[in-house]
Parts: sequence; structure tokens; C-alpha cells
Amino acid sequence: MRFVIVSSCPVDWGGSEELWARAAHFLIQSGHQVHVFKTNVNPHHPRIIALRDAGCTVTDLYQLLPVLRRLRNRLVPYRWLNGQDGTLQLLKKALQVIRPHLTIVAQGNNFDGIKFADLCRHQNLPYVLIAQKAVHCLYPYDGDRPMIQRAYQSAERCFFVSQHNVELTRWQLSLPLPNAKVVFNPVNVSFDASEVSSFPSFADGVRLACVARLDIFDKGQDILLEVLTKPKWRARQWQITFFGAGPHRQAVEELTHFLNIADRTHFAGHVPNPAVIWQTHHALILPSRSEGLPLAMVETMLCSRPSIITNVGGVAELLTDNETGFLAATPTADAIDDALERAWQRLADWPQMGARARQYALDRVPADAIEQFGHQLLQLVNHTESAPNLVLQ
Repeated sequence: MRFVIVSSCPVDWGGSEELWARAAHFLIQSGHQVHVFKTNVNPHHPRIIALRDAGCTVTDLYQLLPVLRRLRNRLVPYRWLNGQDGTLQLLKKALQVIRPHLTIVAQGNNFDGIKFADLCRHQNLPYVLIAQKAVHCLYPYDGDRPMIQRAYQSAERCFFVSQHNVELTRWQLSLPLPNAKVVFNPVNVSFDASEVSSFPSFADGVRLACVARLDIFDKGQDILLEVLTKPKWRARQWQITFFGAGPHRQAVEELTHFLNIADRTHFAGHVPNPAVIWQTHHALILPSRSEGLPLAMVETMLCSRPSIITNVGGVAELLTDNETGFLAATPTADAIDDALERAWQRLADWPQMGARARQYALDRVPADAIEQFGHQLLQLVNHTESAPNLVLQ
């Protein structure tokens, strides 16, 4: 079988790309062809190297936009980028040659890859959509709605990472979406209990980990820092480590100095194995403004640690307030302060809450998420008409 994967992620690599990338390896190992088309390909990124080494072709959809690639201007609206004639023409010609049995359009949110899906629809090629996030403020404009609605209605399947994202997309498009299905992203920690670190001592104070892309628009690190400037938090013994990279690293770091809490915050960059974080940290703090289902939270639960996190996206579908963690009702300073205060008053319960969180995740998160997703893709191909037997020249 021939599969095409189109990723609309506008950066070198995003967490939203792990699902399709690992699915690509699964499909190749199962004997199928996979051709990847991605916006902004960094040929030196380890994930891209691994895909090519496995046998994927990887094509940069922005190769006809050299100025844009050099500038890496993240502020240009996605809808303008995806509408570039050169980008769509490149993909159109490739699809005409490959004639894939199935195209997977992988989106960071629920609308940013729609032009690619619409291209498949016009060519009568079966496709699926993946939406890693849905955000209340990203309502489609009236001029775009018909195309988006057709793209979702014509997809063989619409995959989401939380039921919340399914319901919000239904609401935004005024469509029932009977072809919607919730899938899990793969995790980067072991399910083996022997690899879970024992709970660290509080002797040197509370160590919180904020594991998230340094992107204030989505992850809300600025809200958390606002909370920690309150007199009661300045008087308490805590440290926060920011794990991750992103476009707001400098902004967040400068803000810690501006607020005079730089001595209590650390920036550790990206950590390939998140389990290492929980050898020294007690809980996850995630003040997100928007989410799908945060992988950092799932991995934290599997590592037997509680989470303090805003109730956005599908968070409440996996985390139970006051039992496996603490939910902030909204992504605001007052709500996050409330959740953090409740957590602080129950420090002694954190080890038991972490153990409950792990069991809760084990009962619900599949260890073979990629295999399940890969088999669903293969089943969809078996239910669609076979494409002409053409290969990439």
C-alpha cells in the first residue's frame, strides 16, 4: 500500500508530529510505502533522519518559498501559508504521481491543514484528518467554513486526541461528525513499574516541573509567573524548572528576572527521556491556555506524580481533581493560584496521589497506541477502493 503523510506543523518538529511519525515507522515495518510532505523540513533533525533511514521519502512543502524558510516568520497566519500556490501545486503533482491508497493530514490544531485535505478531496483521494488540538478562540471565518465543513465530512476518519476536541469541533462547524474517533498519542516513558522512580524527599523544598513548549500563547507560563509573585508564594520554599524549548524562551526568562524570581526558576531545555525529570521533581505544573490532551500530563501520571494543571482540552478526561492531581478551573491567575494552594495544603498526600494517577493512566492509556492507530489506518485502506498501481518517479 502507498501512504502519504502531510504535516502542517510550521516548525522544525512539534510534539503533535510524534503520532504520524511513529505511525510511518509502523507502516514501513509492515511492508508499505510512506511518503512524507512536511512544512519546514530540517534535514538534520533526528526525527527526519530516522524517517529517511527507515525508507520514507521526506519532502519540504516550503521548498518553493526560500525567503519564508530563511525568515522562519512564525507570525504569518497559517491560512495564508497553506494557501500558497507553490506549496499546493507541489503537493498536487506529487499526489497525482503517487496516487496513495490513503493520505494522512496531520494538523497541530483542527483547521491548519484543511487546504491539504481539500486538495485530496478534489482529486478523489481517500484521506484522514488528525487534529491534535481544538481551541475556542480559533473559530473559522465564514469564508472558510464551507471548505472546512466539506473536508471534515469527506474524510474517511477524523482523529482527535480528546473527546473535548471532538465536541468543540462539532460545535465550531455545526456538524455531527459521525466519522470522528479519539486516539492516544504515543508516550515517551516506560509502562514498566520497575522504571518508576521513588518519590523524592521534600527536605530541600518543593520542586515543580513545567514540561511544555515555551510558547506563552498556548502554554501560559506568564500566568504561572504572575501567581508566584504573590507574597504568600514568595514566602514559601519552592523551585520551578521549565523543561522544553520554543519561541518564548527569552520572554519567559526575562520575565523571571523582571519579577525577581529568577533565583527560583531554572531552564533545562528539552529532555529526551521525561522519566528523568521525575527522579528529582515532585509534581507537574502546567498553566496551559489550550491543549488537546497534554502528553506531559500523561507521562507524569505514568511516572507516579500528581499534576497541577488548567482544565482545558481533554485534561479532565484523564485527571481527577483532588484525587490524581489538581485542576485550575480556567487559565487565569486566580484559578491557578487556587489549584496550587489546594495542592500545597496536601503536600503529604502527593506520593499517594501520584500512585493513584499512575494506576488511573495504566487503566486507560494503551501501551500499544501506535500499533492500534496503524491497524486502524490499514483497516480504512481495506474499506476503500484500491488506487491505481503507480509509483513515485
